[in-house]
Amino acid sequence: MRWLLLLILLPLLLTGEAAGQAVRLKDLVDVEGMRGNDLIGYGIVVGLNGTGDRLRNSPYTEEALVSLLERLGVNIQDDQFRPDNVAAVIVTAELPPFARAGSRIDISVSSMGDAESLQGGVLVMTPLLGADNQVYAVAQGPLTVGGFEARGQAGSAVKGTPTLGTIAGGARVEREVAFAFGDLQELRLALRDPDFTTAKRITDALNTLFERDVAEMLDAGTVLLDSKRTKLPAPEMMASIEGLYLTPARRARVVIDQRSGTIVLGEDVRIAPVAVAQGSLTIQVAETPVASQPGAFSRGRSVVLPRTSITAEEEAAAVGTLASGASLKDLIEGLNALNVPPRDMVEIFEALKAAGALHAEIVLQ
Repeated sequence: MRWLLLLILLPLLLTGEAAGQAVRLKDLVDVEGMRGNDLIGYGIVVGLNGTGDRLRNSPYTEEALVSLLERLGVNIQDDQFRPDNVAAVIVTAELPPFARAGSRIDISVSSMGDAESLQGGVLVMTPLLGADNQVYAVAQGPLTVGGFEARGQAGSAVKGTPTLGTIAGGARVEREVAFAFGDLQELRLALRDPDFTTAKRITDALNTLFERDVAEMLDAGTVLLDSKRTKLPAPEMMASIEGLYLTPARRARVVIDQRSGTIVLGEDVRIAPVAVAQGSLTIQVAETPVASQPGAFSRGRSVVLPRTSITAEEEAAAVGTLASGASLKDLIEGLNALNVPPRDMVEIFEALKAAGALHAEIVLQ
């Protein structure tokens, strides 16, 4: 029912002004050079309530802990040192563009051993490295874990992912990425969803804004903007154009998420003349064994005789037709008329695409 409800409600969201709503330029493009950088680090989380790594199964956790204590002046020589409140983790983050030394960034912490949960743990100071193996940030702080795990003597319950946590603002930037944005003489605007029509609209809007030919469409995904013709430095030029509103062109797509059971159809989806038949076959197999008892004074044994009953029921296929140029609304009304169950939705859309009747791109997730 979740799929059908989404199909019914979607046309209401796509009618009226929402179907052709203008979008800011900053939400449609990325500027070449203005990008983040991925960071990674290896650290340990302490303070777990007996849910950490088993050191015999995760020797790298023990090595990291011993190395940390030695740097703090504590010498560990006892082989019986087996704490269960420590876990080895991988820390990841993204260094945003124009990040300066001292600013804070968010981090994600993932267990890499056999720890059961990171709930209540604290990440110990962890350097975060870039692709050039240089330290760009240092992370530390208490974790926020979205999932939980509860155990008893005869069972357990797990919700979410208790071995994955985050720390908002958990890392401090220590090294800046050098980038002289103000020295750029031209800007390349990269469309997040390449499309020739959208690129042409962006070019025309920029030329109209500056009242001269300052923008040029290179291809479906790139628009070149010459800052020398605008007589503005790159930062001021970006500030003047990123709030520009325009209507992007969208491809006809059908997005299907098979895991969550969600189907999203764009407003431009069109259906050629087609008939759809949908039915179901139900097969039931029942085992009713019968015990056969031996006769009196026969010295025989009781025998269990197998007995199997098989029944097959096939519902009559429901048939629906769609006329030429049918729209999204017609498709939804046709599927609802057939009472299509959710598990058959994907097969029907794929069959329509294979038959050449669905004029849209199918995206499976």
